[in-house]
Amino acid sequence: MDYDSIDTEIPALGDCKIESPLGRQEGAPFMRFVSDDERVVIDVRTRNLKERAAEGKSLPSFELAGPREKIYFDPSKLKCALVTCGGLCPGLNDIIRAIVFQLHHRYGVKNIFGIQYGLQGFVPEYEHDIIELTPKTVRNIHEMGGSILGSSRGPQSIAVIVDSLERMNIGILFMIGGDGTLMAATRIADEILKRNLKISVVSIPKTIDNDIHLVSRSFGFDTAVDLATQPLRGAHHEAEGYPNGIGLIKLMGRHSGFIAATATLAQQDVNFVLIPEVDFDIDGPNGLLASIEKRLKERKHAVVVVAEGAGQKFFKDQGDEVDDSGNVKLKDIGIYLKNAIAKHFAEKGINISIKYIDPSYMIRSLPANPNDRVFCSFLGRDAVHAGMAGKTKLLIGRWNNHFVHLPMTACAGKRKHINPSEKLWLSVLDSTGQGSLRNE
Repeated sequence: MDYDSIDTEIPALGDCKIESPLGRQEGAPFMRFVSDDERVVIDVRTRNLKERAAEGKSLPSFELAGPREKIYFDPSKLKCALVTCGGLCPGLNDIIRAIVFQLHHRYGVKNIFGIQYGLQGFVPEYEHDIIELTPKTVRNIHEMGGSILGSSRGPQSIAVIVDSLERMNIGILFMIGGDGTLMAATRIADEILKRNLKISVVSIPKTIDNDIHLVSRSFGFDTAVDLATQPLRGAHHEAEGYPNGIGLIKLMGRHSGFIAATATLAQQDVNFVLIPEVDFDIDGPNGLLASIEKRLKERKHAVVVVAEGAGQKFFKDQGDEVDDSGNVKLKDIGIYLKNAIAKHFAEKGINISIKYIDPSYMIRSLPANPNDRVFCSFLGRDAVHAGMAGKTKLLIGRWNNHFVHLPMTACAGKRKHINPSEKLWLSVLDSTGQGSLRNE
C-alpha cells in the first residue's frame, strides 16, 4: 500500500486558547499532555530510508491521540451529543460510559445528551426523545449488551441533522458506528464546515468484523472471537459424537473473514474455513464437497466454518436486494451449504449427521469481554480529548500499538481485508490443512 498518498492532517475548528482542566485538578496525578507534533509512523518496516532521506521525504505518520495542554471548548458552556448507528456490537455501552465519565469527571462538562435510535434521533418527524447522560445514568451500562441509545439503519438528511445540531447548540458530536456511519459523519462534518459552524465531529469506529481501513483493531472484535470459539467447540463435539458427523458454523464477516480466521486459530478444531477473500468451489474434484467426503473417510468427522459473506457467487442468478442503509443483502451461505452437503451425501448413499449453528445475533448483542472493555475505555477517553481540543472530521483508531487520530477521508468507504498470502491466512491453512478448494 502507498502510505505516502494518505493525507494525515486533522482539521481543527480554531486555535486552542483555554488551559486544560486536566493539569490543575486537585488530587489528580501528574498529567502528561500530548503535542500535535508527536506522531506514530504508519509503516514500521522502514525500507528505502537512505533514498527517502536523499529526497527529503519524511516517513508518513499519524497524529498521536491523547490530552492536549490547551483546549478549544470552554467546558462550562459546552454541550455534547452521542449517537450509535448501524448494527449492534459488544462494547457500545462501554464507549458511551467512557465518554460520559471523561467529559463529566475530568473536563467538567455537564450537558451531555444521548441521541436515540441512530441518526433518526436528529430528525423531528421520528419524535425520538433525547436522553440526558450523567455518570449516574451510565454507571452500570457496561454490564449490558446492545446500546442504551438504540440504533437504526438508513440514510437521513444531512442538512436536517446539522439543523438539529444547531438548534441544540451542540459543540461536540460523538458518532459511534461502522463504515456507513463514517461516510455519514464525513458528510455531516463537511456540511458543518460549509456553514462555518463550530461543531467538532469525532467518530469511534465500530465493526464487529474488524474491517475498517487503517484501523488495526476495532472494539467488539475480541469479544466476538472469544464467543465464537464456544459454538466451534460445540460443533466439534457434535461432529465427533456421530458417524460421519459434520459441524457447520456460520460466523459474521460480510466482506472480511477476520472473525472466522481468528476464531479458527483460537480453537483449532476446524477443518475447513471459507471467507470472502478466498474463492472456493463446491463441486468438482477439489471442491468443498469432495474435500469433506475425503475427510470423513479418513477421520469420520469434519468441522466447517463459513463467514457470512463467503460464496456469494453462488447466488448471482438471484439478483441483489439492499437494506435501508443501501448495503447489499447477503444471501444465506450457511443454509445453502447445509443443503448442498446434505444433498451430495444423500445422492451418494452416505449417511451423515450434520449440525448447523448460526450464533451471529447472540454474539453481537452480548456485553463486551474484559479485553474489549479496557479497549473501549481508551477509545472513549481519547475521543473526548480530541473533541475538547477542537479537532474534527477524525476517528480514533489503534495503529502500531498507539491510539491515533485518523482522518475520516482516509478510512471512510474503504475496507480492510485478509491478505491470503500473509501470516493470518497462512496460519489458518497450517491449522486446518485444508489446502485449495478450487478446481483450477
